[in-house]
Amino acid sequence: MSDPIYHNFSTAPTHVAPFSHAVESDGWIKLTGQMPTDPDNDAAPLPVGVEAQTRRVMDNLIIVLDGLGLGLEHVLSCRVYITEFKRDYDAMNTTYKSYFPAHRLPARTCIGVTGLARDALVEIDMVARRPDP
Repeated sequence: MSDPIYHNFSTAPTHVAPFSHAVESDGWIKLTGQMPTDPDNDAAPLPVGVEAQTRRVMDNLIIVLDGLGLGLEHVLSCRVYITEFKRDYDAMNTTYKSYFPAHRLPARTCIGVTGLARDALVEIDMVARRPDP
């Protein structure tokens, strides 16, 4: 097993806790959960509503994937955390699935939680894999 590579990207959102944007080992990449923060202005208010927050989270994850030279087609699984599960589950799903082709949906777990950093409504993390050379 190769030594892990700890990735941080200046184009990605500012860290809200002590973590790397992604950690890679042997072609496997774990992307830290992203919040719906503005990557250009950490002090900006979060978008209003779960749809807008889900879009911002997915776009932030795409920034990290881009930094790795990867795209959503390399994502194998996602974990979604939402604070208002009953209220927001369907709306979050509608936005989330718009990012993937219907025939290439990653494996996924969705978890209702009591709270997220910055009072966000949604956070998503990913596992991706580099294609074999």
